[in-house]
Amino acid sequence: MEGAEVENVMFDFIRGDYDVLLATTIIESGLDIPNANTIFINDAHTFGLSELHQLRGRVGRSNKKAFCYLLSPAFSTLTHEARRRLKAIEENYELGSGFNIALQDLDIRGAGNLLGGEQSGFIADVGYETYQKILDEAVSELKEEEFGDIFRKDKMKPEPDASAEVKQYAGDVTVDTDLEIMFPDEYVSSIPERVRLYKELNEIRDDAALAAFATRLRDRFGPMPAPAMALLDLVRLKWVASATGIEKIILKNDTLVANFVNDPSSQFYRSSLFVSVMNYVNRKQSHMSVKQNNTRLSLTVREITSVAQAIALFDKIRSFHTQNQSSATRS
Repeated sequence: MEGAEVENVMFDFIRGDYDVLLATTIIESGLDIPNANTIFINDAHTFGLSELHQLRGRVGRSNKKAFCYLLSPAFSTLTHEARRRLKAIEENYELGSGFNIALQDLDIRGAGNLLGGEQSGFIADVGYETYQKILDEAVSELKEEEFGDIFRKDKMKPEPDASAEVKQYAGDVTVDTDLEIMFPDEYVSSIPERVRLYKELNEIRDDAALAAFATRLRDRFGPMPAPAMALLDLVRLKWVASATGIEKIILKNDTLVANFVNDPSSQFYRSSLFVSVMNYVNRKQSHMSVKQNNTRLSLTVREITSVAQAIALFDKIRSFHTQNQSSATRS
């Protein structure tokens, strides 16, 4: 609905022209309708705890007794997390119970990676995500340089696998693509919820957490459409690309361009991983090539039409490196 149409409908409802309003979660955005005293939330088990609390708060905003009905399938068919969300919203109904609900939500979803309760100054200027990224880069730099002797592996041991080299050579990987990779509007209709899911997905760092995230998505929103599945694959792509010394990926027009670490003095270019990547490319010159533009070294691979194919490519390169390391160790 257009903005003007939404406004007219709401005014008619407030005026009492009709008694029932059928709406999406848009009504959680601060609407104050004192004469509304009953709300039915369909498929309540698919909503987050904070969403349920905000939706329930749309009724009971005057001296009229209010009722909130949560409609869901039988409890025995719900996941453990869904049952906990419904139980929490059922038990915390008194005025001022929002704090208890926040604690419950914290307990159910986890606290995440927080630096502290009070932040000011620099972090307020750049934003939390950017600040955290800068901090991670500073810590990695200290580990590699000033405190390198403490964190450096024993040189006599076999070189660590590709996943261990991620922190040493590559930071966060950026991906530029023309593929449809997102949570579609018809899958997650609430814009604030989509934003929260994107942020949560950006903070995932391992396969177990990503699998748990996918399970929660299916629990709340149903089977994932192809663009949502590609979005989760994109997270995996960043991991495997970073483990191969890649800082940026451009995936457009069925062609993948991967930019290696930009710092020419990086240890990556003196590692056996880099040698393995070059050897692999030399064996596959029919559809991939490496070229240098100023100080930027990039890998171009043709006939890559999906994120899954890109993941398979980097998995093969890492597997090739691992095999070379095993052969060198035996010899």
